[in-house]
Amino acid sequence: MRYIVIFLWLSLWIGLEAQTPKDRPNVIIIYTDDQGTLDMGCYGAEDLYTPNMDKLAATGVRFTQSYAGAAVCSPSRASLLTGKTPSRAGLEGNATSQRGGEQGLPAHATTIAEVLSAAGYRTGHIGKWHLGYQADQMPNGQGFDFSFGHMGGCIDNYSHFFYWAGPNRHDLWRNGEEVWHDGEFFLDLMEAEAHDFIRSSHEEPFFLYYAINMPHYPLQASAEWRSYYADLPSPRREYAAFVSTIDEGIGRLLDQLERYGLRDNTLIILQSDHGHSTEVRTLGGGGYAGPYRGCKFSLFEGGIRVPSIVSYPTQIPQNEVREQMVAAMDWFPTILDYAGVSNVPADLEGRSIRSVVEEDSPSPHDHLIWKMGNRWAVRKGDWKLLFAPIDPASNPESPWNPVCEGLYLANLREDIGESENRITGHPEVASQLEAIYQTWLEQSQKD
Repeated sequence: MRYIVIFLWLSLWIGLEAQTPKDRPNVIIIYTDDQGTLDMGCYGAEDLYTPNMDKLAATGVRFTQSYAGAAVCSPSRASLLTGKTPSRAGLEGNATSQRGGEQGLPAHATTIAEVLSAAGYRTGHIGKWHLGYQADQMPNGQGFDFSFGHMGGCIDNYSHFFYWAGPNRHDLWRNGEEVWHDGEFFLDLMEAEAHDFIRSSHEEPFFLYYAINMPHYPLQASAEWRSYYADLPSPRREYAAFVSTIDEGIGRLLDQLERYGLRDNTLIILQSDHGHSTEVRTLGGGGYAGPYRGCKFSLFEGGIRVPSIVSYPTQIPQNEVREQMVAAMDWFPTILDYAGVSNVPADLEGRSIRSVVEEDSPSPHDHLIWKMGNRWAVRKGDWKLLFAPIDPASNPESPWNPVCEGLYLANLREDIGESENRITGHPEVASQLEAIYQTWLEQSQKD
């Protein structure tokens, strides 16, 4: 009897140990800013040196048809963190970049940080926020236990001032309190904060939203990489140097995980918020979208199809590619799936893509929808319908002039560059996709 009791006690102890919080995966989302569709070595960019991004792809799964929630910063981030389209998240356009402004992610929105925090995760935001400047819109009001970074759209990486719309103001915060690190490179500051967060959190599961504010302008690459790319033409030269600066920083973040023995039990997602910029502040371009039309601000593929990688060495396949249509809003339920969190908000539009990652199963989406002001797009299968699309990449003189004033129908299998409007030959397809959009819009307005 004594041995039976000992056996039962050991079995119970082992069972409880198997369910300890430490065994749940840590989660890190590395979100880059304005990184072009194909701007990694593993995506075929032969002129870029990105060994750490490529290493994540080699130890995980790389997507070729992954979509941002929007073609501009704030709504893309809102979609990622709420698991919804920006419209239903409550933020279709950019949030304010000035203190006191009210435009931002509504305080009542449920973020993944809030859900993971309730499930016992320590949650941290480091880097760019751009989802609101009111106290209840800032990271600590949206479920993050710790926050360090800038609240607006961009900063100078050494002075940490927002210069691009007056009044020029300093924009660097730790847990809602303004802090000053004059002359220190922002990515280095991010790395130091990440080290402290990981060191203090490694005994419990943690979620880190590591929102790198690069290669968004200003293009302030390190001297080493400026020298490395000296022979490339401008603006690719300046842009490439910034991308490799990012890559080096990602490598140091991975080293921190290795230092604490956490890499194998950490789910890492690396993704851009949308396509590359062609704005004058980024020297008119520098990013690479290959055959895809468009860039930042555009709902053509080059504006919303983004590089996306997931790596979790002990749980998912290595060095594999998925061609299914997935979206940034899918990471919310996917992370909850891996974390064993059953309390999934019922109103998510994103879907868990764990089976896509692990088993190469079909996409959970019949279609995807984007809405940015009066412009919108629907993709279903090979077909994509856009309303009043713009293409700043091919129209630098008048970047906001629409390519077409009305509906524009593209077939991505036959014309990946979306160069031809096929609506005349396929009006029934356009009608079907427009009906999908209108149904979604009506439901969104009710919600």
